[in-house]
Order: sequence, then C-alpha cells, then structure tokens
Amino acid sequence: MKRTALFPGSFDPFTAGHLNILKRALTMFDEVIVAVGMNIDKRGFFPNEKKLDIIKQATRGLDGVRVIQYGNLTIDTCRELGIRHIVRGVRNMIDFETERSIADANRKLAPEIETIIIPTAQEFAHISSTAVRDILRHGGDTSLFVPEGVEL
Repeated sequence: MKRTALFPGSFDPFTAGHLNILKRALTMFDEVIVAVGMNIDKRGFFPNEKKLDIIKQATRGLDGVRVIQYGNLTIDTCRELGIRHIVRGVRNMIDFETERSIADANRKLAPEIETIIIPTAQEFAHISSTAVRDILRHGGDTSLFVPEGVEL
C-alpha cells in the first residue's frame, strides 16, 4: 500500500526550508503531495500559477512529489485524495504552537487524519516566506533562501 502525505501551505514563495521539510517527509512517505492553498480572502504576493511553477522548479528531479492547488479545508482535500497524513514544518516554538492548534482542530474534525510536525533543519530555521518577500520588494538577492535553480 502506497503511503501518501499532504504537505499543505500558502508557499508564498516556496523556500529552501520548505524543500528541507519535503525531502525529509519523502523518507517517511512514498509520495508527498505539495498542496498550495487558495484563500480568496487573502491576496498573495505571487499568483497561484507562479507558486505552483516555483514548487515544480524546486522539486524537479525529486521522485514521489506531486504539486496541486486546493481551495477547501485541508482535511477535506485529504479525504478526497484518500490521504491519512498531513505534514507540516516548523521553524520555532511559535510555529509549533500554531501548528499544534491546527492539528488539534483537524483531529477533532477528522480523527482518521494524523498530522506529522517536522522541525526544519537548523540551517534553514531563519528562512521565512515573509523575509523572502521583503527581500524581493527591496530588490535584494534571494538565492540563499530559495531552492537552487528557482527563478522568482
């Protein structure tokens, strides 16, 4: 039986830290579906098509990765795809508390779906999508913060 996990997020943009979490999740699962959430109430920095393109650039050559977008509850996407595991990455304790709260809510709504929280490797803990967006806004070099070969 194929073990599949969903790695959901806004990925605005997908960073080297996200790639670190994804690669580590691939050691636990046969397939990881990177799912870009669509939130009509939130205007992202990048349009969803660009986010999907960035993730595909970053994961080129990685086996077991699929990239999708979704616009409903994460647990509903899991149910639609027959997925029983959600992967989430955290950089620090603030991220952990936020993710734990979301995981607790998801467990109440969908007890059959488990969340796996993976702390990012220390060398990526300082990287956030917010910081990358700020660097881009000011014309800076983001190459140290995004996966190799990614064009923003």
